[in-house]
Amino acid sequence: MLNFIYWPISAILWFWHKVFSLVLDPNWGVTWLLSIVFLTWTIRILLVRPMMNQMRSARKMQEMQPLMTEIKNKYKNDQQRQMVEMRKVQKEMGVNPLAGCLPLFVQMPVFIGLFHVLRSFNRTGTGKFQLGLSIEQNRQTANYIFSPSDVQSFLDARFFGVPLSAYISMPDSMYEAFQPVDFTRTKIIMVAGPLILLTATATHFVAKMSIARNAQRIASGKQRAPQNDMMAQQMQMMNKMMVWFMPGMILFTGAVWHIGLLFYMLSNNIWTFFQQRYVFAKMDREEEEELAAKREAKRASAPKPGQRPQNAKNKKKKK
Repeated sequence: MLNFIYWPISAILWFWHKVFSLVLDPNWGVTWLLSIVFLTWTIRILLVRPMMNQMRSARKMQEMQPLMTEIKNKYKNDQQRQMVEMRKVQKEMGVNPLAGCLPLFVQMPVFIGLFHVLRSFNRTGTGKFQLGLSIEQNRQTANYIFSPSDVQSFLDARFFGVPLSAYISMPDSMYEAFQPVDFTRTKIIMVAGPLILLTATATHFVAKMSIARNAQRIASGKQRAPQNDMMAQQMQMMNKMMVWFMPGMILFTGAVWHIGLLFYMLSNNIWTFFQQRYVFAKMDREEEEELAAKREAKRASAPKPGQRPQNAKNKKKKK
């Protein structure tokens, strides 16, 4: 059902594995992990422009908030007319409320797709969503765009002695797919545990970075503060979810995350950190340029010192 996600994800991963195989051993764990990292960054670089458009749209939404409030008050008894007028204002100002959802809508399928593709290298399990293949069948069966030889390469690859699609709660029966079985659950925990902690910590600090910027903008008057206690409480709740709930979920569900998927999350957070620094700085520059242009336009239209303002009454008197 989700093949339209799985095939492209496996194709990008396959491409980067072939690229890194030109200079590294294709069977090394680091070769596969670099492929996962660059898969992540390939997706994220495609989302930079939508992310910037999202931030520009959010800034315009802030600017048009007084107009929206005015429309709500004017047509408070006519919801349909209210929506029509709001859409009209949004169109005039070039604001698309749905634009901000695009980065999230893209990243979630990528996460799900990569989770499935990495899990599908080992299909020897008999549980839910598993095919119950024998060890030999699994090694001789392609995984989307990956040939059987690629599947064998991935299964044999290790990171500190642990297979890349291993996870803490993996059933013992699935260990046999990785020959030789020279690892234990304790070893998986020793490798996956620090990665889970790093990913959760990175998620926490990336969220704090974004929240701190919003607080700074509100304090400087560049961004509107919540207009009432209910909105303030909602913002506070959202901030807590970003800073604490999401990292907590990573810690809670970390036992089912493959080593490769943990590298995806970690590299995703690293990209987000540097992207936020770049995008925030660019948005601040754009905002300062817009404010400077508005001040210059106001200064240009203002009467010169000692000059009487030209208005309609003065013009009639002259006539």
